[in-house]
Amino acid sequence: MNFTDKNILIVGASSGIGLATATLLHGLGARLYTASRSLPPELEALGTTHIAYDATQPVGPALDSLPDVLHGVAYCPGSIKLRPFERIPAEDFMADFNLNVLGAVRVLQACMKRLKKAEGGASVVLFSTVAADTGMSFHASIATAKAAVEGLTRALAAEYAAVGVRVNCVAPSLTNTPLAAALLGTPEKVEAGAKRHPLQRIGQPQDLAYMTSFLLSDHSSFITGQVLAVDGGMGRLK
Repeated sequence: MNFTDKNILIVGASSGIGLATATLLHGLGARLYTASRSLPPELEALGTTHIAYDATQPVGPALDSLPDVLHGVAYCPGSIKLRPFERIPAEDFMADFNLNVLGAVRVLQACMKRLKKAEGGASVVLFSTVAADTGMSFHASIATAKAAVEGLTRALAAEYAAVGVRVNCVAPSLTNTPLAAALLGTPEKVEAGAKRHPLQRIGQPQDLAYMTSFLLSDHSSFITGQVLAVDGGMGRLK
């Protein structure tokens, strides 16, 4: 994959999947623009053009400094709040929806004119979860929000196909990121999580970065409107 001369925006690049994707794309020659609330040393070392941005807030002028043409956008922010349904306040449902769905909506509305200008087409990658398609206890809030992300993916893919903007979604299972630290805090938890996957291991950020980079690349130019599972077989195999 060659990203030379391609302008790529990664939102939520400060850790986990976003940081792994930024690192991989940097090595592939992309001209990277990253947006997140913090700028960790690992991201700063890549020399990306960084934008201080809170995905839970209105975009405002934050993204005005982006180039006139974008070839790709990956929206990586996410949340994991697992608890029994009867103990989830409406405010938590709204917070998950705001970050995962409305955050993506705000970014894409701010970027769509730039994406439509990309010669040869552009690509958008959003993120869902295996729990949106496979029912899992205690996942009511995040599964609801991510199911909406999948609906948004298909709707935008249909709306913008004629102008060459592809929109796809990646659906991971439990992945070894800071977001999942509470679920993987002991060797026993890691072992139990691995056993839930047919491939008998926990997903790594790089697993998702490879898929994200593929979907942003020209190699996936005939793929749009898809939700692609990167879940170690969890969603389909027993």
